[in-house]
Amino acid sequence: MELGLIIGFAVFIVFLLFSGVKTVVQGFEYTVERFGKYRKTLSPGLHLIVPIVDKVGATVNMKEQVLDIPAQQVISQDNATVTIDAVCFFQVIDPIKATYEVNELPRAMQNLVQTNIRTVLGSMDLDWMLSKRDEINARILTIVDEATNPWGVKVTRIEIKDILPPRDLVDAMAQQMKAERLKRAQILDAEGTKQSEILEAEGMKQSSILRAEGEKEAAFREAEARERQAEAEANATQMVSKAIAEGNVQAINYFVAQKYVDALAKIATSDNQKLLMLPLEASSIIGSVAGIAEIAKESFGKK
Repeated sequence: MELGLIIGFAVFIVFLLFSGVKTVVQGFEYTVERFGKYRKTLSPGLHLIVPIVDKVGATVNMKEQVLDIPAQQVISQDNATVTIDAVCFFQVIDPIKATYEVNELPRAMQNLVQTNIRTVLGSMDLDWMLSKRDEINARILTIVDEATNPWGVKVTRIEIKDILPPRDLVDAMAQQMKAERLKRAQILDAEGTKQSEILEAEGMKQSSILRAEGEKEAAFREAEARERQAEAEANATQMVSKAIAEGNVQAINYFVAQKYVDALAKIATSDNQKLLMLPLEASSIIGSVAGIAEIAKESFGKK
């Protein structure tokens, strides 16, 4: 009997010793309560507590946690009903507050995020929801993080996963996008036509300018040639006149032959003249032309 009591007492002592030894794994912290009141927090490692008097109140996960936010319907400011789901990332930074300041922390976090999603997105138009997702995430994160400070929780990220408008609204948006793209294509086509016409007009302008400059240059060249021809004719006339004044018979013959040839040319080019038959002495005309050669030889011989 006494041996049994001794064995029982020894077993009780061993049980007390083992119940007073606590091992906390990395990433967790334990709260210790004495007679129901918080006493201390156990960090990762080996710890000793007073058996029976002290007990572990809560095991707190200190790692960053992921909380899925169930899908919910939200009515936008322009009365569009959309379905939204999200995900929340948070981390406990104060295990005492997370244990004793809020009941069922994950459930409280979920309800808080859902409520603020409805509040924030309900104040926006549908176009803003679909195009400003980063701003929506930042705004919800700021509100939720501030609200969870008394719980000893740090909200690191809130991400909107999907924003799903009704099917008929999606079809209407697709038609609107198609119309916008057709409008842009027509504008680009009109701009291209306008630019092409401008370039064509510029080309015609440059061509007209170049053509006018060419005609101007040709007229200048023609006038210069006429001037030189007139100057040559004047010199020839002066030379012949001088020879006539000096009594040169060859010069007189050349002068008469020239007038004779000019008269024949006018008769030949007359509109009502179809046939011309005149007795001509070719030797007299050739002799007159030879006369100018004699005059030229005399003039160059004097120089």
